Amino acid sequence: MRGWLGRRSEEVPGPVGQGRPALAPRHLAVALLIVAAAASRLLPHPPNVTPVAAMALFGGAAFVDLRLAVLVPLGAMVLSDLVLGLHATIPFVYAALAATALIGRLLRGRRRPAPLVAASLAASTLFFLVTNFGVWLVGGLYPKTAAGLVAAYVAGLPFFRNTLLGDLAFTVLLFGGFALLERTVPALRASARSPGTA
Repeated sequence: MRGWLGRRSEEVPGPVGQGRPALAPRHLAVALLIVAAAASRLLPHPPNVTPVAAMALFGGAAFVDLRLAVLVPLGAMVLSDLVLGLHATIPFVYAALAATALIGRLLRGRRRPAPLVAASLAASTLFFLVTNFGVWLVGGLYPKTAAGLVAAYVAGLPFFRNTLLGDLAFTVLLFGGFALLERTVPALRASARSPGTA
């Protein structure tokens, strides 16, 4: 039976299930890690040291279904943004997040340190370029000229260092934490071949 996760899933046994597909333990673990990462944005932190890119990379790498790979991190981000507040550049942030999930797809089967670091650096750079372009385009701080665009990128450089550090740290936490969970929780190993996650 095709499940609501976009792939085949097991039926929930007994009267509780009523023929609905079960959420595989691996799906649940991946989704909960992404939601927890998004919730960490609500805690005090240095500017731009957030899990935004890391949760998109992790979702892209962990979910086989492209819809889940993009929508789970995006949904977690939306929930945290509803608490933190919305702003004019949100569409640029979400576009960068979706593109980062696509970068995460390249990590499927390549969860070694070098590819993770490369993907984290690529995601940080993408986020910097897209969101600062958004600040220039929809904000009133910079003239709508080439010089204004350059000024927007230059003004964002002090925050870029923190973005790089935060993305790398949260990438290690999410990918490393999940690898540890896979080793210690038999249900995750047993469902590791479930069609919805890699």
